[in-house]
Amino acid sequence: MKLDILAIGAHPDDVELGCGATLAKEIASGKKVGIIDLTRGELGTRGTAETRDEEALEAAKALGVTLRDNMRFADGFFLNDKQHQLAIIKMIRKYQPEIVICNAIDDRHIDHEKGSKLVSDACFLSGLIKIETKDTNGELQSAWRPKHVYHYVQWKNLEPDFVVDVTGFMDKKMASVLAYKTQFYDKNSNEPETPISSKNFTDSIMYRAKDLGRLIGVEYAEGYNVERYVAVDSLFDLK
Repeated sequence: MKLDILAIGAHPDDVELGCGATLAKEIASGKKVGIIDLTRGELGTRGTAETRDEEALEAAKALGVTLRDNMRFADGFFLNDKQHQLAIIKMIRKYQPEIVICNAIDDRHIDHEKGSKLVSDACFLSGLIKIETKDTNGELQSAWRPKHVYHYVQWKNLEPDFVVDVTGFMDKKMASVLAYKTQFYDKNSNEPETPISSKNFTDSIMYRAKDLGRLIGVEYAEGYNVERYVAVDSLFDLK
């Protein structure tokens, strides 16, 4: 199945928090979008790997994505090495996305920056014809390199290289985020507090999008970093 966009996160909920509204907007325009989680988030303070599995499915339904896979890499301990790169290459070649969106280039959680570089490196290597991989049926896969690799913004307030107007799609983003009931603010929860379980963090999802929207003259926006210059055909393509 060929995808237009493949969004990848180190943990279930990374994609929703980083680019959920953008994905919802592209899906509404007819694009095929998939999500891959690198880990099950099993080291998370709140909830379990099993609850995260269930929540990830609910979040995927809220966004309306075509598919969601989990690589089941070791949370906290996966590496940017040949083994993990080849596993990602197989997924890139399987789905042949035009665009890959992945973790922040710099962030508080070590898995985010690590996952960002792993996916970026795999996207490049996936285009090399001398790297041979096979699908689940044992058939050789064709080389494939996405046209673009973008990085969403996570905990740190990184300055984006470009922003996407997501006005009208924040409701879907918030529905997908709040599907992770064990992870975010719940005044009745007896679980330990974490940096993302506070009401302030949940509120920040909206006010960050509002602030980025303010800067480009719209209601809401999501920001991205790039690995190369953003090119346009005309000055009139810029809003």
